[in-house]
Amino acid sequence: MAIPKALLFAILSCICLCNAVLAAREQSDHAAMVARHERWMAQYGRVYKDATEKARRFEIFKANVAFIESFNAGNHKFWLGVNQFADLTNYEFRATKTNKGFIPSTVRVPTTFRYENVSIDTLPATVDWRTKGAVTPIKDQGQCGCCWAFSAVAAMEGIVKLSTGKLIYLSEQELVDCDVHGEDQGCEGGLMDDAFKFIVKNGGLTTESKYPYTAADGKCKGGSNSAATIKGYEDVPANNEAALMKAVANQPVSVAVDGGDMTFQFYSGGVMTGSCGTDLDHGITAIGYGKAGDGTQYWLLKNSWGTTWGENGFLRMEKDISDKRGMCGLAMEPSYPTA
Repeated sequence: MAIPKALLFAILSCICLCNAVLAAREQSDHAAMVARHERWMAQYGRVYKDATEKARRFEIFKANVAFIESFNAGNHKFWLGVNQFADLTNYEFRATKTNKGFIPSTVRVPTTFRYENVSIDTLPATVDWRTKGAVTPIKDQGQCGCCWAFSAVAAMEGIVKLSTGKLIYLSEQELVDCDVHGEDQGCEGGLMDDAFKFIVKNGGLTTESKYPYTAADGKCKGGSNSAATIKGYEDVPANNEAALMKAVANQPVSVAVDGGDMTFQFYSGGVMTGSCGTDLDHGITAIGYGKAGDGTQYWLLKNSWGTTWGENGFLRMEKDISDKRGMCGLAMEPSYPTA
């Protein structure tokens, strides 16, 4: 039976109308995303070399926003945000922020562990060294792959405060420029233990104000007066979160993590849980531990990517997981300076 012309016309009109509505919606969504990208560029001072590069970065931005929104729509204990890394592919993020930052130790020479005989039962339920004035504000390493220096300095700033009562902002740049032994290669990466060795040999570090950070390799300015020093360092027994807890309860501790996942790239808040890699590539500092409102135990960590990443620059990661290496491998190679 032939379809009446009037009905056929109505069907075709409906199809055309639906297509027009969909096209209008897509155009509206595209315009909204363009506007969002422009606002993001203004917020982070991003300028591209030409229209082609801007168009490419827009597509990456759009894909990252879709990933973030899709993740946040799921059931997780943490959430992601559109931060300063939103126009980078994960490959680019790894190349600039983690792959060159921390160089895992091939051989760890055994050290003593002064907290070995501390009873877990005597430790406080929660620790936050910020409340004790032992943590300087969040810093930003920029495009220099020297997370190892920021991690070591943060741990040293903590023990100096606890041993002298003074919180001194120490110089990461002095490590970047002057510590060129072992694995430490400035913006090309390094190892916190080697940084501690250099600090001892160097007689300490000067202040950040006297040797300011430049986010680039520079010539070592010898002869700077040290503002604080350490006696040495010790490694926390590997793959042992209980041992790490003993150490963190007594002072800030340098830890290495696998920071290359997209969830790490866009982490914005909550307690990071779930699957995570253990290819150590980023140095940060454990400054405490605690328990979230839902009962999830977590480590409190200080990062060096500025305050627009994470919880104003800080991170919480699940504690006491089944994998002995810890969340993102944080229990694999912890160490701390001694005063």
